[in-house]
Formats: sequence, structure tokens, C-alpha cells
Amino acid sequence: MAQGKDYYATLGVSASASADEIKKQYRRLAKRHHPDANKSDPKAAERFKEISEAYNTLGDPEQRKKYDEMRRLGAFGGFGTRPPGGAGGARPRGGAPSGDAGPSFEDFDIGGLGGLGDLFSSMFGGGSRGGARARGPERGQEIEAHVDIPFRTAATGGTVPISLEVNEECATCHGTGGAPGAKLSTCPECKGRGTVSFGQGGFAVNRPCPMCLGRGQVPSERCPTCGGSGEVRAKRTISIKVPAGTDTGTRLRLSGQGGRGAAGGPTGDLFITFTVLPDRFYKREGLDLIATVPLNIAQATLGSKVSVRTLDGKKVTIRIPHGTPAGKRFRVREQGIEHNATKGDLIVEVTIVAPEKLTPEQEKLMKEFAEAGGMKY
Repeated sequence: MAQGKDYYATLGVSASASADEIKKQYRRLAKRHHPDANKSDPKAAERFKEISEAYNTLGDPEQRKKYDEMRRLGAFGGFGTRPPGGAGGARPRGGAPSGDAGPSFEDFDIGGLGGLGDLFSSMFGGGSRGGARARGPERGQEIEAHVDIPFRTAATGGTVPISLEVNEECATCHGTGGAPGAKLSTCPECKGRGTVSFGQGGFAVNRPCPMCLGRGQVPSERCPTCGGSGEVRAKRTISIKVPAGTDTGTRLRLSGQGGRGAAGGPTGDLFITFTVLPDRFYKREGLDLIATVPLNIAQATLGSKVSVRTLDGKKVTIRIPHGTPAGKRFRVREQGIEHNATKGDLIVEVTIVAPEKLTPEQEKLMKEFAEAGGMKY
């Protein structure tokens, strides 16, 4: 388990996703990002490795259980995460648990976590205190999201809506974790400091108090809406501006669109990684657009003219000379994808399509044509 990595964000699933949902999402992402299918993308191998690493943990029930416990206790950033839907428990970077006195750290089962579990037990178990300062405002969590976008939106730019699950302040208790009318009292675990200190040798580590989760106070009665956590899981829909020339793997940072900060701290950032969906007509080579145009045998043999629509909806006419072979390419300058003041070309690639059926007269003429070229039927 790599420290600092949110495997749920890597796979693009919620922490409450079922085993089948995780497996289905893994297969979809693994197929899309497999290095063999993305030979021109140097980032594909690293992305595929991250997806596999995440699934190796979340796809194994025992490993997932250990990972969830470590994640809840803050081993991967912040103090922990609480289950979606307003259930009680720890939350990222602050929030009070519910109950009259709140749970002590011994209430958390951290068995099976090896040395890290022992460290957390030592840090919080037994009410270790002393010399800690109340925690100040903290920045909210960074959120990672993976978004599929249409090919033409990626090429020309535009906006796409995305839905996110984020932690929002509970409207019932306004983040205190207490029921309406409940009294707040000084946390008996940290004596109102909001942190506890674990010391060994010549150094000490301060961590948010597990009883009040950094608030310094505990409510006499937990909030019925959020279960005492002070926040609820909510869906938020925002519009993302897609820059022109966006390609698969492009990463966008949106300041202030991530998780809510604790104790008045600033909101975290949202990071978007784009995946461009295939188009039925165009393919992409760098900034060039590849458009495949079918010709019949007569057009390829005798020559012809074909019209091709560009990205902006205009039509350009391509003159096909006689005797054009399959695979021949024709270039239309500066009708490709524009990015950073550089514009690619539109490349029209010819394919030859033979008729599936011929009338007797057509078949006779085709044989005469072939025999004139030295072929016998």
C-alpha cells in the first residue's frame, strides 16, 4: 500500500462501492489504459500500473479492509475519512464524533495493521497528552476525478458537466456535530486543545484528538443528520472548461473545487484527468486529424472529387486522381487541431470499397475490363 494514494480515486469509485463495481471499473480502465493499446502515449504504462496497484488492494477483501482502516485513521493524508451518507466516524481533517462523551481511541479496531497499527495505538491509546497546541485552520482535501469527454469537444474545446461526491458542512448542526440545542463541553481527552501528543525519545508528534477530532469540544447529543461528524456527503455538479487540443491523459487543476477545509481553512483543489472518447469519423495523430474516406473502384480508377467536413463544419473538396491506391493520403493544411497557437492538418486517407453485388450487365462489363488488363475469367 503506497502512502498518500487514494485507491478509490484512482479507480474512480466511491469508498462504498461493491466488489463487483470495483472489478467492473478496473476492467474498463485497464482495457482503456493498457500500454499495448496506447503505444503512442508514454504515460499509459504508469497509469496502468497505478490502476493495477489500486485493484490489487481494493479487489482483495482482506487488503481492502486493512486499507480502509488505515485510510479512516489518516494514514493516507488528513485524519481519516468517514463513510458516505452521514454515518458517524472520523472525517478528513476535523469533525466531531457523536455521543455524550465520544469514543476513546481504544474503540477503533486497528488490529492487523502491523507496525503502523502499533504506531497509531501508541499515538492515541491511553490518552497521551501534554504540550499540544490547538490545531488551526487546515486546507481541505484534494480530489481526483477522471472524466470522459467527446473527441470533438477535446479537439475544439468546450464545457462538460461532471458530478462529484464531496463533504459539505452539515446544515443542521453547522459543523459542530451536536444536535440542535445540545451543549458543547470541553473534550476530556485533550482538555480542549484539539490535539494529543505522542512522544518518544527526543521528538513528539501532534495529531488531532480522536475524541473531538480536533475541535476541542464534544456535544452532549450527536446531530441526527450527520451522526456527529459535522458534515454530510453531497453530490455537486460543476461545469468543466475543456481546453482546445486536450488529449487523453491531460490533467487540469481547479483551485477551490475540492474538499471543504477544516476550522475555517481554505477549500482544497480538484484535479481532473481527461480521457478522450473515440470519434466515428476522425482519428488523431498529434495535432493532425485523420479522416478515412471510402471510394468505389470506379472513383479510384477513373479519378473523382470528394467532399470532407472539417471540425468547424465547413466542407473541403479533395480531387482524387485516376489510379489512386488504397491507403493514399491527401493533406489539407491547417484544418486539424489547434493547441498553443499551433494548428495541425486534416489528412484524408482513401480506402477502396468493392460492391457486394453486381447486376449481370455490370458483371459482364467488369469481366471485359479485367480481361482487357490481361486477366482471364
